[in-house]
Amino acid sequence: MDPALLREREAFKKKALATPTVEKKKTKDDSQFKDDSKKKSKSSSSVSAGPKLDATNYKTMVGSSSYRFGVLARIVRHMRARHQEGDDHPLTLDEVLDETNQLDVGNKVKQWLQSEALQNNPKIECTQDGKYIFKPVYKIKDKKSLLRLLKQQDLKGLGGILLEDVQESLPHCERALKSLAQEILYITRPTDKKKILFYNDKTATLDVDDEFVKLWRATAVDAMDDAKIEEYLEKQGIKSMQDHGPRKPIAPKRKKAAQKRRQFKKPRDNEHLADVLETYEDNTLTQKGVSIK
Repeated sequence: MDPALLREREAFKKKALATPTVEKKKTKDDSQFKDDSKKKSKSSSSVSAGPKLDATNYKTMVGSSSYRFGVLARIVRHMRARHQEGDDHPLTLDEVLDETNQLDVGNKVKQWLQSEALQNNPKIECTQDGKYIFKPVYKIKDKKSLLRLLKQQDLKGLGGILLEDVQESLPHCERALKSLAQEILYITRPTDKKKILFYNDKTATLDVDDEFVKLWRATAVDAMDDAKIEEYLEKQGIKSMQDHGPRKPIAPKRKKAAQKRRQFKKPRDNEHLADVLETYEDNTLTQKGVSIK
């Protein structure tokens, strides 16, 4: 080999060793870190691609039916409370939302309330000018209208009315019921323990002897049903009054038309053979006017 080339090679090695260099080696930790960073970037990009949740649109997103009905229930409760306090002037939708502190509802919820929910709600009545008012069970405003309603129920035989319906319909109900304490009878229904109001018709009161009252109150029938009471009265010779309710009219049965029997015509003694037939009378043969004995 040429000695000049060898000398240049050795000089190049010395120069290369004299210059400092830094070599980066790939490690497993670096690769794992890069993989994790890639996964995080992908997840963040997928989250950012979805709808953003903020204070303006989270209430109007799909699947917020529970929120809608919550807004509606709050409106109905507020309108009932207004009516019970005697405040019965109608309100617009914006006024209702303002009084219920729900002005932050979205446009879709407002549209649903205005076009469907409030229109079809049995407790809300829509006026002709587009306002809303509470719709009670009975149209009563004071104690006089309540007493008039109870009298009509009694005269027509419709029975009483529920106390909770009166409390919902009549503003300042407790005050009116207290002033009408002598005109109203309270009966507790045994099935659901709800109180029912009846008109106290004093013209139907009868004076009963105290002895009968004592006997009535001393007789305990709590452990007996109606069948046992009726059986006991029959043994004592007392017939009990029975009420089976209104009976349905029985339709009269149609009588089947009697089938007419066919009448067969009897032969008329062979009149067309009168010239041919022979008659036997008393062992006598008669034929064509000639008698043979």
